[in-house]
Amino acid sequence: MIIDAHAHLVPPALLEELQDRKTEFPGVTMTPKDGSLSFSFAGKKPTRPVSPGLTNLPKRLAWMDEQGIDRQVVAGWLDMFGNDLSGTEGAAWARTINRHMKQAEVDSDGRFIGLAVVPTQDGALAAEVLREAHADGFSGVMIGTQPDNGGGELDAPGLDPFWAAAHELGSIVAIHPVFDAGDSRVRDFGMPNALGRITDSLIAITRIIYSGHVEKYDAAKIVVGIGGAALPYVIGRLRHNHALHPEDMADPVKAMSLLYYDTLVHEPAALQLLIDTVGADRIMLGSDMPFPIGDPTPRAILDQISLSDEARSSIESGLALKLMGQPT
Repeated sequence: MIIDAHAHLVPPALLEELQDRKTEFPGVTMTPKDGSLSFSFAGKKPTRPVSPGLTNLPKRLAWMDEQGIDRQVVAGWLDMFGNDLSGTEGAAWARTINRHMKQAEVDSDGRFIGLAVVPTQDGALAAEVLREAHADGFSGVMIGTQPDNGGGELDAPGLDPFWAAAHELGSIVAIHPVFDAGDSRVRDFGMPNALGRITDSLIAITRIIYSGHVEKYDAAKIVVGIGGAALPYVIGRLRHNHALHPEDMADPVKAMSLLYYDTLVHEPAALQLLIDTVGADRIMLGSDMPFPIGDPTPRAILDQISLSDEARSSIESGLALKLMGQPT
């Protein structure tokens, strides 16, 4: 069993339903573009059109076969999570996405394993939708680094009900950068992907580390994508900062030992550093398919570092199955 634990998918039937029900979502403008669909939430600028790679499910399954990947953990597309909407509308939007993600599992004979969407713009509603998702068979959720998709912090008091629910349910909480990192300096040279997503993730995760959220809600299985977003490289600085004012913040070393990570680093030496820092038993295979900044051959990097058979098995499936509560 080989499991790719970081990928994205938009079921075509979801786009069809959203267009059919567009009058039910007054905060969303849907615009056909380039043979696809773009969205404008709450009057903000339109998203990019939905990539064909997100909707072409037969092509995705064929790629998985080529790579020897049996199952893939799939979340939706961050651009269309709807976290810009009011809480009530955002909850209805999230529930619609979740229903189609669950149907994609059925239609793929279980090869796709969905992560749910929740309205993080409203912590109480996010908790409510998360509980519904678990009742429907989801084992977790993917959330953006910026709860309202244009700012905000994951440690904001308003999100405490969500974190409490994730802790109580033992949810997987995969934290993913949003498209706009909030820094105009990264808008050229492809830097939103090359660097902006790293800095966005690093800031968001460091806040929930120092705020104590990682320790307080330690039954939530928090996953930091893109190889931990440079956390292994800066842990010395985070540790030193904590030592200067330990009364003001939680211990980053302990918090890092409670987090989970993926292999999406594109550099064997970087993956080795991640393993040396947190241990192979905290790391899962990740491709970020279908995006160009992802890894089209995600298992190849494992051939370029020294791993025991046990460690490789854990990275390629064991940990993912454990986090989902399935037999390894």
